[in-house]
Amino acid sequence: MDDDATVSAADIARLAGVGRAAVSNWRRRYPDFPQPVGGTASSPLFGLSAVAAWFAARGKPFELSEGERAWQRLRALGDDLDLAERVSRAGVFFAFQAGLVDTFDRELDDPELLTLLSEMTHRAGPVEAFELLCRRYFEAHSRRLSATPEPIAELMARLVGPVSTILDPACGFGALALASGAKAVLGQDSDAMTASIAGLRLKLRGIEAEVHPVDALREDAFAGRTAEAVLCDPPFNERAWGHDELVGDERWEYGLPPRGEPELAWVQHCLAHVEPGGAVAILMPGAAAGRRSGKRIRGNLLRAGAVRAVVTLPPAGPDLWLLRRPVPGERPPSTVLLGEAGDELSTVDEMWREFRAHPESGARIIDLLDDDVDLTPAHRRTSDEDPGQAFEAVRGRFAELVPELPPLEAADGEPAFTTIGELVKAGVVEVRHAAARADAEHPLAEAGDVVASVTGIAYVHSGPAGPVGAGLTVYRVDPGRLDADFLAGCLRAADLPAASASTRIDSRRVRVPRVPIAVQREHGRVFRDLASFDAVLRQAAETGRELVRLGFAGLVEGRLRPGR
Repeated sequence: MDDDATVSAADIARLAGVGRAAVSNWRRRYPDFPQPVGGTASSPLFGLSAVAAWFAARGKPFELSEGERAWQRLRALGDDLDLAERVSRAGVFFAFQAGLVDTFDRELDDPELLTLLSEMTHRAGPVEAFELLCRRYFEAHSRRLSATPEPIAELMARLVGPVSTILDPACGFGALALASGAKAVLGQDSDAMTASIAGLRLKLRGIEAEVHPVDALREDAFAGRTAEAVLCDPPFNERAWGHDELVGDERWEYGLPPRGEPELAWVQHCLAHVEPGGAVAILMPGAAAGRRSGKRIRGNLLRAGAVRAVVTLPPAGPDLWLLRRPVPGERPPSTVLLGEAGDELSTVDEMWREFRAHPESGARIIDLLDDDVDLTPAHRRTSDEDPGQAFEAVRGRFAELVPELPPLEAADGEPAFTTIGELVKAGVVEVRHAAARADAEHPLAEAGDVVASVTGIAYVHSGPAGPVGAGLTVYRVDPGRLDADFLAGCLRAADLPAASASTRIDSRRVRVPRVPIAVQREHGRVFRDLASFDAVLRQAAETGRELVRLGFAGLVEGRLRPGR
């Protein structure tokens, strides 16, 4: 085993088949647990040999397969900044073993690593072997990498239908291309190693892939070429996308994209590369549907019949735009689908099938061609409804929303208090702060962690592990000594919104009642109820404002009259 190989706490948890909280507990409970040999205080790295020996001495399970050993060896061969290049070279080695290339990069000629890669190929095959290394790479750099979630990639592929060839001008690591099931793929990505890994993932599956490592807007590698469908998850809000150098580009059939509308440049790039009658599925930020600077292009897209649907995906975005390149001489459609997916992606399939079967159910394009040309689905919720009927429907929802306050009563005395800082020193809770910059590495939140902000919001994370947003703080508790809901309630009670914009609250000074864990859990339950009460109260307030708006509109239009 390579003595230089290191593992993170997440790696140890995966190899031991436990959660990360268990690794934190072992570090606190066992003085002989291996000390970090690198990394940072919030993301320490441990020597793999020392960790494996520690587990072996205690008879604890610690599975280190050929794939895991190969991954750790690959990481140990150089700096993490060059890890993508080494993963790509490993992919070339797998392609060499599969007979897809004649040679491989001898810079990867490390005898121990090549032996492990050969064993991986023999045991799992080159495709699964390379996918394992790719997964480990994605996990290790999840805070810096942006990949299309697999369920969304599969949805986009379903909506464009089965096709033989696709083009993805911002292909990343190939998620959309792999989901499409296409036999041939044209791809581009501005990062050379990302494009290389995408191409290898496709070629190892026998897919004919042509992937270029250049920015698609500035350097169109497929000028004049089209595919049956285009799938795209472009970068959002990139102001330096080449506006000045691309004035007069032939792709801008629907108008020169304003400097602040790079997403509309991607839309037109996609339409320029799909066959007449072919489909485009592209993810877009919600603002792109309604920004005034883009209304002329949106209007031209609507008039031509190029936009077929704009659907907001859960939770709260992004938007999925479905487009179709107009066929010359064909009469443009008169309606477009504007919808919100709710909580389930499957509802998008249902909405799209219903709209295709009954296009008259969509929003009328002529009604959308107003001063704003706003395609925001949320703004169309009640626009086509009779104000009187809408008023009654919203009034019913409002009556159902009015919440009941959780029962509370006066208590005798006052408990003793500790602080979060003291709990940290006692090993009861770990605190990890995210940087203020959005492009920095942020700590991961796992199920059971408390996530809080300086605006007084605090909640217990219940979804899959993932990086938190800029400026947030993650509190990881020892569940046997501190209830997560109890801690979240204490943080919300700390009146964090009272801080001025220039003052950062020291969360370590937040007071926490010193009470038994059973009492904490009882309080945590009530804290959850109060948080739910607050959320419903806010929803009721929004519904109430909608009720007032519909009341005014209904009275003015004569659809409502004063009641008795």
